[in-house]
Amino acid sequence: MWLIVGLGNPEAKYAGNRHNVGFMVIDELARAYGPVSWRSKFSGQAAEIFVETDQGRTKVLLLKPSTFYNESGRSVRAALDFHKLKPEQVCVIHDELALVPGKFRIKLGGGSAGNNGIKSVTSNLGPDFWRMRIGIGHPGDKNKVTPYVLKDFSKSDRQWLEPLTDAIARAFSLLLTNKIDGFQTRVTHLAPAPPE
Repeated sequence: MWLIVGLGNPEAKYAGNRHNVGFMVIDELARAYGPVSWRSKFSGQAAEIFVETDQGRTKVLLLKPSTFYNESGRSVRAALDFHKLKPEQVCVIHDELALVPGKFRIKLGGGSAGNNGIKSVTSNLGPDFWRMRIGIGHPGDKNKVTPYVLKDFSKSDRQWLEPLTDAIARAFSLLLTNKIDGFQTRVTHLAPAPPE
């Protein structure tokens, strides 16, 4: 079993924000592998999907914490404890200022790079969980970061965003069978980042 968590903020006014790209990927996975039944659980919205892989049928819990972005770790910890999972069975999807818009990277462990949502998850789980990072670019001035991440994706961003969320869903079974390099390559092939 895997726990796949999207970081974001729960209110409707945040739905299109750059900070909510984690929720957007979770919604695409639910669409691709659903229909799903969302339930209020683990201080969030949770739903189960089942994905056919070359190793059989894999159960996945999708989770969108309702704690707001910077407190996401409490929700993740509650789900992890309930299902008796290890941190390496958890993948957190989040926006990444240090990557250009549309760039996609996945890695196990590491630091938070100043991301308060990742800091919260790390403080609750330790660092050894998977991070699916989606580049949103940097506004160029650290004082502009908060309004930038809490602003909706631009029209030009939408040109890479939908193909990327679709590519993640199409390549998803590779992640679930620990073919991490293959997953990264497949997503990048299906939805290459726009030129810098």
